[in-house]
Amino acid sequence: MSEEYRIWARDVLARVTEKMEKVSVRSADKIPYTTKDGVHDDWSGDDRIGWWTNGFWGGMMWQMYELTGQERYREIAESVERKLDRVLMDAQSMDHDSGFKWLPTSVNCYRQTGNPASRNRALLAANNLAGRFNHAGQFIRAWNDWGDNGPDRRGWAIIDCMMNLPLLYWASEETKDPRFAQTAMRHADTAMRCFVREDGSVNHIVEFDVDSGAMVRSYGGQGYADGSSWTRGQAWGLYGFAQSFRHTGKQAYLETAVRIADYFIAHIPESGLIPVDFCQPMEPAWEDSTAAAIAASGLLEIWQLLKGKREESTKSAESVPEDDGRKYLEAAEKLLRTLTDRRVNWDDAADNLLEKCTAAYHDKDHEFSIIYGDYYLIEALMKLLQL
Repeated sequence: MSEEYRIWARDVLARVTEKMEKVSVRSADKIPYTTKDGVHDDWSGDDRIGWWTNGFWGGMMWQMYELTGQERYREIAESVERKLDRVLMDAQSMDHDSGFKWLPTSVNCYRQTGNPASRNRALLAANNLAGRFNHAGQFIRAWNDWGDNGPDRRGWAIIDCMMNLPLLYWASEETKDPRFAQTAMRHADTAMRCFVREDGSVNHIVEFDVDSGAMVRSYGGQGYADGSSWTRGQAWGLYGFAQSFRHTGKQAYLETAVRIADYFIAHIPESGLIPVDFCQPMEPAWEDSTAAAIAASGLLEIWQLLKGKREESTKSAESVPEDDGRKYLEAAEKLLRTLTDRRVNWDDAADNLLEKCTAAYHDKDHEFSIIYGDYYLIEALMKLLQL
């Protein structure tokens, strides 16, 4: 990365820090998901506390704590973590997204402070996540409903879960118990086989027979249609497989991350603005800025991993071309430059950073702010500067 680009990234992160100083004061007692008229909503009530995105605000506060050292960010992050204790005591709220809830909160807190209560929370969540493993199909099931008031989803798994596996890898590293990592790797192996298509595009949802484990079919899920390419799912895939490689060293995971990343890069529009689905119609041209932010952070992860392999290649017979990782860095830079130039709301009076985020193609609402977009934007900028 050039010195010019480092200076740009530092300047952008300084602007983020300046804005978050004000936003964090206004939203200190909230767990936001989106904004209404520029003001964060609050999902900390009993009816919404189990929502899968509720760890990201605490994670953002840990990001700001690391950047500034200001204690109030730590205090807000720890407050969010304590509020999530209600989720740990609610079986219906404990689902496949435990990594999204307790990696940015409890695992971060434990790493930063050594708080044993945070370690306990993260291990409780990891045990619950591992318990969702279907041994016949070798996958971690998604969601909890199974036909009472909707579809029977006992055999459903989703690409998003690749991003929850690091909670299991952490639990194995922390406890020296291999069961957690074994479960994560078996799920990742199934995802390689059943989610990732030959061209590097991915399915969002795959259904398995709950008794035999056989793959039944795929679903378009939050994308445009079955067989299309939901961009946030592509981002989850390339980032999630890169993380599985980082934790296990299994070469097939890195190769899979690269294949998904190559597909993503090949389909980035000239504008650098990411649609909800790479296969969606030209109109309406709905965007998802969260997919761009997540993909940027994942592409930087791949770049770092390939850099590491180049450095190690001198000690083995394996050879990695000198420029092998540069295109992932350059693609991440393009995504981040486009987001910060055209899709970040720099107004201090608005609580969100990213604009034009979309949760799902067929939702009623499109192109609003979503908290995890802001989280991954900050993460990518920090990663770019090796913070």
